[in-house]
Amino acid sequence: MTRDEARSARWANSALFLSGGIMIGAWAPQIPLLLPKHGIDKPTLGILIFGLGIGAMIAMLFVGKAIPRFGTLPLVRLAGLGIVPVLPMVAFAPSLFWLSLAMVMFGVLMGALDIMANANAVEVERRLGKAIMSSLHGFWSLGGFIAGSLGALVISRAGGEVQALLSSAVILAIVLCALPFLRGEPPLPPEPVASATRSSFLPRELSIWLLGLMAFLAFVPEGAVLDWGALFLAETFGADEFTAGLGFALFAATMALIRFAGDGLRNRFGSVPTFTFSALIAGLGLALAALAPGSYIAIFGFALSGFGCANLVPVIFSAAGNIPGQRPGAALSVVTMIGYAGVLMAPATIGWLAENFGHRVTFGGLAAMILALAFLSRWTVTADHRQEL
Repeated sequence: MTRDEARSARWANSALFLSGGIMIGAWAPQIPLLLPKHGIDKPTLGILIFGLGIGAMIAMLFVGKAIPRFGTLPLVRLAGLGIVPVLPMVAFAPSLFWLSLAMVMFGVLMGALDIMANANAVEVERRLGKAIMSSLHGFWSLGGFIAGSLGALVISRAGGEVQALLSSAVILAIVLCALPFLRGEPPLPPEPVASATRSSFLPRELSIWLLGLMAFLAFVPEGAVLDWGALFLAETFGADEFTAGLGFALFAATMALIRFAGDGLRNRFGSVPTFTFSALIAGLGLALAALAPGSYIAIFGFALSGFGCANLVPVIFSAAGNIPGQRPGAALSVVTMIGYAGVLMAPATIGWLAENFGHRVTFGGLAAMILALAFLSRWTVTADHRQEL
């Protein structure tokens, strides 16, 4: 991969991240439609969504093992094409049985794209010799915002099936435009390795597991604002539906904006200072929301937290992809899997905590989780190891 090819590959990879964000954003307004269509209740829907998460974690666990053998390029191409039929599979599922299978496949394909797009991005990032991961995640956020906003409108006018088909058509067009410009490093040559390494299914490096823990701590509060921010504002301050919705809206908006600026911050100040500052800002924002005397101060706290959260996961992923002696996907698959475990556990756990201890105490505890990341920031130093392969 030449440097010119890497520059083109960066924008092709941006297109894949945009496609993934569109898929997730288009999926969100589909969720309420499943209840009346299949005659299920919320707990059953929760189980189906849990199955989606399990499918994603399974893909994340296994796909990293394929990278040394095949390289990231053919796998990221397959992953990009693989997400195209995801939404129609869910929207057109004729029964609960087929819906369950579609949800698991949704998770598998989503997880595969997540790992492969990030692993390929690490290789491009290395070749360019500068950070690009934050802006790529910014495209994911942008795709989610656009598809989430327009998806509900299309569903209200034409129905969920039409929205799913239109979303898949847009994703297919974007992926087909990106495929010719994607680049990656060749697969590793077959070399003898130590028997201990060969027999170990999961990596033994401490840094990988610590970065996984950091991803867990970063994902949980991010999911908490999505799932519980509006309810916190409504029940604590009596906010109306519009005001309650501003909490996550501004959190997501500041996160998307700062992600596009995050690479410049990392290139100038380095990963550790950027990560430390981001964790402190994110934690202080959530603490402000927890202690706020009124709804608008709490909303400002959520927006400030989005400012800080924006660069946490991208820096962690870059650090995992640049651990010496590790192929990007091998470490990324484990780190992402642990991080997504936080996403799976967060809704039920936070709901129980809020029910028993109140929203303020719960969000205060989440603030402490984010602040704890600042003390682990030195483990992100490998994010700056962007030497050419």
